[in-house]
Amino acid sequence: MTNQNLLDYLLDFLTPRRRMLFEKVLSERTNYFTVATQDVYQLHNTSAVLRSCDVFGIQNIHVIEERNPRRIDKEIAMGAQKWVDVNRYNSTESCVDELRQKGYRIVATSPHGNAQLLQDFDISSPAAVFFGTEKKGLSEDFIENADAVLKIPMYGFTESLNISVSAAIIIQSLTLRLRESNYNWRLKNEEREELHLKWARKSVKNADELIKNFQKI
Repeated sequence: MTNQNLLDYLLDFLTPRRRMLFEKVLSERTNYFTVATQDVYQLHNTSAVLRSCDVFGIQNIHVIEERNPRRIDKEIAMGAQKWVDVNRYNSTESCVDELRQKGYRIVATSPHGNAQLLQDFDISSPAAVFFGTEKKGLSEDFIENADAVLKIPMYGFTESLNISVSAAIIIQSLTLRLRESNYNWRLKNEEREELHLKWARKSVKNADELIKNFQKI
């Protein structure tokens, strides 16, 4: 039995509308850009960032919980936790190491210093965009060791935005530019198949029991 056989079997339990929605969303999903949050204290902020990832097609979010272990606020996430992969880490170092091994540039966000403007950011290679705590943001050490630092252009008296607002603006801007580019940003076939199967399992009632019966055939 292949994953495709199992996927075809589970899809038979879904409505045509749901199957079409899966295909549509999968075609717009990407791992070219990913997002990481570092010790965000307010639960609703991480949940809102997760929701923005889903809305703008980012498949993976990386949550660093060195000091503030949290759960996802389902009311804020609005079900996005079902469709976006949440990767948890107990240290920033382990998160950065894993993302570098996967070929991502490490990108810090900061409204201060010599950070480059969002619209000038180079999107020619995959990047992991990091957001820091509500009050202090990312540490100076992290920023100094990042591959790039970017900021949202601001023209008022206020120097910063809430993390969830900043993330939404940056994610929307980067993914829009990506979709208008010629870069190969869509999921690979194996990634798409694996994700499709995962979503089908979450959408079919008693999926585990049905799969066991199917495996006996």
